[in-house]
Formats: sequence, structure tokens, C-alpha cells
Amino acid sequence: MSRRLFIAHFEDERDIVEATKAVRAEGHEIRDVYTPFAVHGLDKAMGLKPSRLPLVCLIFGLLGATAKLWFQVWTSAFNWPVNIGGKPLASIPAFVPVTFEITVLFAGLGTVGAFLLISRLRPGRKPAASYERATNDRFVLVIVERDAAFDLERTTALCRRFHCVRVEERLEEEP
Repeated sequence: MSRRLFIAHFEDERDIVEATKAVRAEGHEIRDVYTPFAVHGLDKAMGLKPSRLPLVCLIFGLLGATAKLWFQVWTSAFNWPVNIGGKPLASIPAFVPVTFEITVLFAGLGTVGAFLLISRLRPGRKPAASYERATNDRFVLVIVERDAAFDLERTTALCRRFHCVRVEERLEEEP
């Protein structure tokens, strides 16, 4: 199955944000926006939902802290109880530094793993799209042409209002 894409190139970050807002207001489906650096406000202009990665980070951190505390209490109080100088067998304050380190480790590795899984990044994967100078010095807005009602001239004129330097159409195979 293939789909047609309308691709507009811009030279300024303000232009890409405003063009994205206008294209979305027209009711077009935005496939993606490629930029050479992070652009403030572009996620809102595209209508993207907030990321759930902070929640994933919290869950993995709590999982790591719980597992490490349980393991330390189990080994020191139940599996290998050694009474040294009358100290308690399960001394929670002594476990805090190591538990903190494991919490950070689990949260970091879990978040990176979840990000790679969600974004489907893997070794050897070919790039989803290659647009000339897309992440070098140009900003690229990619719009999906859903049906025959897509008006090429109207969309081109809309993008030209925001100083579009180049437009093109491309036929692309769906993954």
C-alpha cells in the first residue's frame, strides 16, 4: 500500500510552527515535522499528546527501589543473619545509599528501553524518511494526502504564506 505525501521546506523555526498550526487548522493530517534542533511550541502546534515516559521512569524507579530494599532486608535479616555489635539485622537507614543508586539505575535503563521500544528504534533500521537538508539547516513539514479532495494548490498557497522555500509531492510505501 502506498500513500501520497505533501512536503514543504522552511528556513525559519517561527515559520514552521505557524505553518504547522495553519495546516492543522485546515484539517490536514500531519505525518511529521523534521527540524535540525528542538523547536519550542512545535509539539502543541502538531497536537501531540504529552509523553508517558515520566510515568515509565517512576514505575521503573519504584520497582528498582522495592526490589533492592526487599533483597537487602531478606539477605541481612533472614537468609544470612549476622549480629555484629548488637546492631539490628534489618537496618533500613544503612540501605538508603545503595537503594538510591539502584533506583536511579532502574529508572534510567527502563526509560531508555521503553523509549527504544515505543519509537521502534533498533540496530540496522532504515530511516523512515530522507528529505534533503531536513535536519541540517531546513525545517520540513510532511502532510498526508488522504483522499482525492486534497487541494494541492490551496495547500501550497497556505505554506507559501509562511515563507515556504520548496514544496514537493512524494509517493511513499507504508510500513
